[in-house]
Amino acid sequence: MNSIRAFKLLATGTAACAIVILGLAFNAGAASTDKAQIQALEEQLTAAFAARDVDKIMQCYAPGDDLFVFDTIPPRQYVGAAAFRKDYEDFFATAAAGSLTIQMSDLDITTDGKLAFAHYVSHMVMTDKSGAKLEMVERTTDCLKKIKGKWLIVHEHDSVPVDLATGKADLMSKP
Repeated sequence: MNSIRAFKLLATGTAACAIVILGLAFNAGAASTDKAQIQALEEQLTAAFAARDVDKIMQCYAPGDDLFVFDTIPPRQYVGAAAFRKDYEDFFATAAAGSLTIQMSDLDITTDGKLAFAHYVSHMVMTDKSGAKLEMVERTTDCLKKIKGKWLIVHEHDSVPVDLATGKADLMSKP
């Protein structure tokens, strides 16, 4: 192989490697930005929940009928933003009518730039409208989609473990 041809092959390979490396660096930066945006969204959701601000809560979810939620509160399944909004309004009027605190922990986010999922644990302490205190640890998995440049939750699954010996919910399960 002559030296000019070898140089051209080397230059072509080097350029291709540089393009791949730049592409990986760009994707890593985009994933980092996406994760930061999703973390901010989950923190906004937790703060809005603590403030009982249903309008701010619903800003975190896809509008219309694109939202699907499995909640810990019956009927367990909510289809559409209007149904889930009503769930929140009813919850704040009854189960969390008194004092309310919430702490999120163990947030983990995975994204590919178009879709993402996040999961975390929430520790809630609340007082219902009769004054009875309820404390629970809930697990949440959110599936998110970038809609018009903004990450929004399109599917949410909230749960608590079940004690198989008693058949009752374990409201204080630790991760």
